[in-house]
Amino acid sequence: MKLFRYGQPGAEKPGIEVDGVKYDASYLINDYNEEFFNNGGLEKLRSDFDPDDAVKVDEFERIGVPVSKPGKIVCIGLNYIKHAEESGSDIPKEPVVFFKATSSITGPFDSVVIPKNSKKTDWEVELAVIIGKEASYVSEEEAMDYVAGYAVHNDVSEREFQLERGGQWVKGKSCDTFAPIGPYLVTKDEIADPHNLRLWLKLNDETLQDGNTSDFIFNIPKVISYLSQFMSLQAGDIISTGTPEGVGLGFDPPRYLKPGDVMELGIDGLGTSKQTAVAYKENG
Repeated sequence: MKLFRYGQPGAEKPGIEVDGVKYDASYLINDYNEEFFNNGGLEKLRSDFDPDDAVKVDEFERIGVPVSKPGKIVCIGLNYIKHAEESGSDIPKEPVVFFKATSSITGPFDSVVIPKNSKKTDWEVELAVIIGKEASYVSEEEAMDYVAGYAVHNDVSEREFQLERGGQWVKGKSCDTFAPIGPYLVTKDEIADPHNLRLWLKLNDETLQDGNTSDFIFNIPKVISYLSQFMSLQAGDIISTGTPEGVGLGFDPPRYLKPGDVMELGIDGLGTSKQTAVAYKENG
């Protein structure tokens, strides 16, 4: 299933796309959130949704983040060998873990705001994994049982905040609008092999990232099992699995976002998203 949410920020409704047509699903489901996953929402949709009973969604509706209010966004850094090399980092022996604040989440076609005082805002196309039920101390063999589905994520990053201001990476990862996610949550049954997906990103129509999840250093079962040794993963949580080479930091000289730049990105089977970078403006 291809699940999406539509409407204005804070007032999104759940939807489902069937054969390229978007339908409202709010007559069956309140929202795609932790309660939905924990109470068998995916199974209910599969069994009860009928396009003949549903209203079509207008093509001009805003598309929001496909999961409502995830408890956390856990990210894996340096998970592609060539990206680790372009970042000047050693190949990690264990997954590099950091968080993005959930306040950074925004829709897949919303603008990305270059933060106040930013000079080094960067792009990162990533495969996001959405957790479908609580995972605690799970084995690699059973880890995929905890996956609800997948989504496209642009892990927007401010490199000065991240790398030059001391402390942890979270400061450079959590600015408002720094986590465009979607357009869909594609359920795992739709994706034959999540470890063989092309993912790409264009900046102003120039392809800068073009990789494949087959290049993961740590695959999805390893990442889920590893994280579950340190924290419980809750239904609706998002794990972002790292980015391939081609980020702005890796160019010589480095390239960073400026107002008016357009990022377009996608992953096989998961759709595409598109964001325009805009300058920060003071309120009022």
